[in-house]
Amino acid sequence: MEQPAPIPAPAGGPVGGTRPRDRLTIPVLAFGGILMAVMQTVVVPLLPDLPRLTGASAGAVSWTVTATLLSGAVLTPVLGRAGDMYGKRRVLTAALALMTAGSVLCALSSDIRVLITARALQGAAAAVVPLSISILRDELPPERRGSAVALMSSTVGIGAALGLPLAALVVQYADWHTMFWLTSALGALGVTAVWWAVRESPVREPGRFDVLGALGLAAGLVCLLLGVSQGGQWGWGTPRVVGLFLGAAAVLGLWCRQQLRAARPLVDLRLVSRPRVGLSHVAALLTGFAFYANSLVTAQLVQAPKATGYGLGLSIVATGLCLLPGGITMLLFSPLSARISATRGPRITLALGAAVIGCGYAVRIADSRDLGMIILGATVVATGTTLAYSALPTLILRAVPAGQTASANGVNVLMRTIGQATSSAAVAAVLVHHSSPVDGVQAATLHGYLLAFAMAGAVALAACAAALSIPGDRAPGGIRRARGRTPGARDEALEGA
Repeated sequence: MEQPAPIPAPAGGPVGGTRPRDRLTIPVLAFGGILMAVMQTVVVPLLPDLPRLTGASAGAVSWTVTATLLSGAVLTPVLGRAGDMYGKRRVLTAALALMTAGSVLCALSSDIRVLITARALQGAAAAVVPLSISILRDELPPERRGSAVALMSSTVGIGAALGLPLAALVVQYADWHTMFWLTSALGALGVTAVWWAVRESPVREPGRFDVLGALGLAAGLVCLLLGVSQGGQWGWGTPRVVGLFLGAAAVLGLWCRQQLRAARPLVDLRLVSRPRVGLSHVAALLTGFAFYANSLVTAQLVQAPKATGYGLGLSIVATGLCLLPGGITMLLFSPLSARISATRGPRITLALGAAVIGCGYAVRIADSRDLGMIILGATVVATGTTLAYSALPTLILRAVPAGQTASANGVNVLMRTIGQATSSAAVAAVLVHHSSPVDGVQAATLHGYLLAFAMAGAVALAACAAALSIPGDRAPGGIRRARGRTPGARDEALEGA
């Protein structure tokens, strides 16, 4: 395999660059990450009303979420590999442009088929974070890299926390198309800002793009995630769902064989088989599961009618405001995550974050009736998520060659996505199984919610165990060599290990 181009000296990067616009690289990339998360969230307040607004069935409307999930899962590793080969800024700009085009289509139409297609286009934005992290590695000097990567990782939670109340306010007080015109304008601003402020990284992994590998991965992931996301609605034992899972197993098995034989594979499975990389992906899957249950369950719990005996009957706007402190916490704690990773290593940061998530769910189990305790528990989970999500890309950056950072982080984000999809299905199954009629309507019981919290907490502890199983991210003797250096120099020494 051809060797990737070396990482250039960061003298011309955003910190020490000669152009004034270079100083905007980190804020611009962070804006793109927040915008991506907002785009994924804004449709949630619309879901109850979309059948009436579009004349479509509830099942058809659910595809406005499923389509984004599927396309994001498929395109993230594909666009990550394309960024390593053809230029990260170029592919990042294309991903943001597809997201913006999808938003414009949503603003122009009320046809459910157009909306589903548009939401699939928006799924391309899932590649924004791994591409941005790879750009930061290439362009930033070591002393700024850790905090910037931590901030970039946190934008997923920050954007989700901001997007829900923003979308709810727009939907409540304006025509629902207005929301998509607003996100279209923000998307166009993001595309322009990336084109103007972000340098194209010269670090490339040359070769021919693995089209067969991309098609195989797409087919396998569509079968897998479609079965996971629709299993509760279609029935887990139905021939359709069982067939999807069997098809996913067969296609992904053949895909793995093809990737191992390919001269330049889409995903370097030999790299993934290394414990430092493979266990990081396992931890990402488990953390994604544990994190996503927090938003899902909290939103349903506080909106449950008071007749249930535990519900608070809050509006969707109030629900979004309940999740907002978690987003603010993610922004505030991302520098702390970078500091812990610089001094103790990202493996410890990841384990600590997973443990904090588990503690947050313990708070949720202790009291899920008082609004203050609900917000506190959700915020603790968000804090742990910040630590964990900020550490994951740093682990990947230290474990893979410079020319494969975007594709490797793309796979890591894919594992988070699979974890989130599995969490959604598992939580739905628990809540449906533990439900009872309230005023003639089936509603989940408090016991069902507590079981969902316990399940997510157990998965968080499994993520902690996986993190602690990752081989040390310092070379033998690295701790001794790194002592006495500045955090930036220490980080640079550890990356070279």
